[in-house]
Amino acid sequence: MRIAGITQESFVDGPGLRVVIFAQGCDLACPHCQNPESWQRDGGEEYTVNALVRTIKQINQGKKAVRGVTFSGGEPFMQAEEFAKVAEKIKKLGWDIATYTGHTYEALLAKGDNGINALLANTDYLIDGPYIHAQRSLDIKFRGSTNQRIIDMNATRKRGEVQLFSEE
Repeated sequence: MRIAGITQESFVDGPGLRVVIFAQGCDLACPHCQNPESWQRDGGEEYTVNALVRTIKQINQGKKAVRGVTFSGGEPFMQAEEFAKVAEKIKKLGWDIATYTGHTYEALLAKGDNGINALLANTDYLIDGPYIHAQRSLDIKFRGSTNQRIIDMNATRKRGEVQLFSEE
């Protein structure tokens, strides 16, 4: 899998203190994207699933306050199968998973792709929708534009319909 970068500590990419993994490659190229260097599929660094999990574990050594890992981008769903495997291993360590995507949840489901479905199944918080500069807001948590949603995936699976997350 290709990774554009890793941020060891973040409070702005999901609830609580998080490690952020930036996927390399994006099929959307949203205008005004904050990570355009992550668009090219062949950029970044190559990792195996196990090597990325080891790196995350090393970052987290001794950091009891870390709540979870966030997959951002680029577009994590372009490497959904690999990210799903990483998420599964990370969740076994007791951390939650937040995943950003420029696609909507409904569009991802409609693809009927096993890798996408596996990543969705291992995601606790899905931040979905493209960044739309005309809807930019600095007053909303974990998102860049007001069209984007934070979906509580555990509640969504339980209720069978989209449930939005609110930390307020």
